[in-house]
Amino acid sequence: MAGHSKWANIKHRKAGQDAKRGKIFTKMLREITVAVKTSGPDAASNPALRTAVDKALGANMRRDTIDTAIKKASGVLEGVNYEVVRYEGYGPGGTAVMVDCLTDNRNRTVGEVRHAFSKAGGNLGTDGSVAYLFSKIGILSYAPSVDEDALMEAALEAGAEDVIVNDDGSVDVMTTPESYLEVKDALVAAGFEPDNAEVTMQAATMTELDAEGAEKMMRLIDRLEDLDDVQNVYSNADISDEIMEGLD
Repeated sequence: MAGHSKWANIKHRKAGQDAKRGKIFTKMLREITVAVKTSGPDAASNPALRTAVDKALGANMRRDTIDTAIKKASGVLEGVNYEVVRYEGYGPGGTAVMVDCLTDNRNRTVGEVRHAFSKAGGNLGTDGSVAYLFSKIGILSYAPSVDEDALMEAALEAGAEDVIVNDDGSVDVMTTPESYLEVKDALVAAGFEPDNAEVTMQAATMTELDAEGAEKMMRLIDRLEDLDDVQNVYSNADISDEIMEGLD
């Protein structure tokens, strides 16, 4: 985020995710399912599957649970077919919001997503209305206690695109989506286990929100993330560390 770190945001999101761990696991299993159906069950030749499995293991999902999901998706066991759907819209203060879903019923999903937007004072837009603002990147985030110089040296040597040292001393290592796992593995091997790591969508321009707008925005994100069919929610909301801490 421009001008300040994601650190307070990460802590806030993790607290919410811990309270909904069962639902988070369900979403991760859907992601694994779609990755297998799209490019096969071999993680070595399927980067999307490797990323999904890596995320699931990072959330302490059991390996046998992951293996069962892969078997179902590859047809060894009976499973459900999901399709990838993306919705775009606007949140508080004109913020851009992008919602990635995995669904077996488009009509149900769009109705639930539209309802979440309207309840939070936002509205669903048309395809392409905000997607142009976002680009796909890998981010590995480290707490302010990390050794900045050593991490920067290891990250650049591993092939990272950029290393950003934030105002609070936290560090974000940026990668391309393709090199994300390679960079992460190299940094973990060098002793730098990230506190948060993900392939995400980052907005080119941010919209700063005041305390009231931030509270509405987080309510919208929570409503969307609470939907079973929603996998990820991205926005260009710029919320300061101080305001984010006040939302805890």
